[in-house]
Amino acid sequence: MERGRILDVIGTLARLGLAAVWLVSGTIKAVDPDQTYIAVRAYDVLPTGVVSVVATVLPFLELALGVLLLIGLGTRAAAALAAVVLVVFIAGVVQAWARGLSIDCGCFGGGGQVAPDATAYGTEVLRDVGFLLLAGWLIVRPHTLFALDGRLESRPVRSGERN
Repeated sequence: MERGRILDVIGTLARLGLAAVWLVSGTIKAVDPDQTYIAVRAYDVLPTGVVSVVATVLPFLELALGVLLLIGLGTRAAAALAAVVLVVFIAGVVQAWARGLSIDCGCFGGGGQVAPDATAYGTEVLRDVGFLLLAGWLIVRPHTLFALDGRLESRPVRSGERN
């Protein structure tokens, strides 16, 4: 297999994997908005009114990122936005850890206060850094297989071809 094709396959796996992450996390949050509110509030960094807005918007942002990545539409832009969201998530977990809060991140449901020995901050940060690496790959090399981006790109018409 040629190098370009291998990179396309790697990118496709990164795109579909990251899409799955956003679709699962967004769906879990969307079906349980009360728990999403509890999870966002537990970080103790946002005013109450803003917590409600974030808890309402976040699941749909995640679902939108998941759908865009799944179909491969605006892959670079979706990956860049995903990277920004992941950096915010990582910062949220790190600040909770540094402040000694005992919370579950709520990344894939749940969230809120937990027993001090039930936190998993290091694992959560490493997981999100892994997702950030997938997003970074797609920012640098957004070309993937089975993506709408490739179908929508204009390509020059060669002599003898129809447009």
